[in-house]
Amino acid sequence: MKNWAAIRERYLRDNLQVRLGGLAADLRRIKSFSSQETSREVIESLIEESKYFIEWTAPEEGIETAGELVAIQIQLAFWQRQWEAVWRDPDRRRQVAVQSQIWSDRLMNLSGLLQD
Repeated sequence: MKNWAAIRERYLRDNLQVRLGGLAADLRRIKSFSSQETSREVIESLIEESKYFIEWTAPEEGIETAGELVAIQIQLAFWQRQWEAVWRDPDRRRQVAVQSQIWSDRLMNLSGLLQD
């Protein structure tokens, strides 16, 4: 079991841009691992971690970005709750991959980390 208190402490040391970038990276990993049959548990862990990252970041963001983060968190929780069925259905798994990439791209844009 992960030590969420230690992870939270470390995560909150970063500024908001870096935190959004870290969340975007987790979501991109979900996309990447979705095509690998053996990665079910890895994705479950990334979903859980992403939910925490959102919980720890959203309160410090503006209302619009916080709202987007909460919407992502709700969808992640929905996937998590139905993970057995999602994982067995290749179409649903592809949907997870596509949506995770969309979110990742959006959060990287919001973070400003890719701007010159």
